[in-house]
Amino acid sequence: MSRLLVALQFSLMGAVLWRAWPFAPGIAFALLLAAGLAVGLWALAANRPGNFNIRPEPKEGGRLVTHGPYRWIRHPMYLAVLLVTGAFAWGGDAGQGVVVLLLAAVLAAKARREERGLSALYPEWDAYRARTAAIVPGLF
Repeated sequence: MSRLLVALQFSLMGAVLWRAWPFAPGIAFALLLAAGLAVGLWALAANRPGNFNIRPEPKEGGRLVTHGPYRWIRHPMYLAVLLVTGAFAWGGDAGQGVVVLLLAAVLAAKARREERGLSALYPEWDAYRARTAAIVPGLF
């Protein structure tokens, strides 16, 4: 199931990028893209090498990261993916919006699967989960 979720994620991201080409970047595109790249790079910087995993299972020997963007968001890389993909879908047709919504659903499924594994591994997970948003602060 994990590989299917990852395959769906990348397929949907690719569909948005493919449908966006050629695109006319504007201020909304630039802001969404910059925000997505900033969040993604910040999340990568908060992880030690080898702690990051594209599949929704915690890495063996990994650690729970609760600093950097993880202080406010449990899945900042998923937020980064949505922001970057949303940048390319911005100004597109309704089909691109639907693809981004499908991508959000896939990322939510990945987050739920990942959180089951994190809860089993880390005793401090439940307290961390209670005080942080999953992907979008104040929303989800």
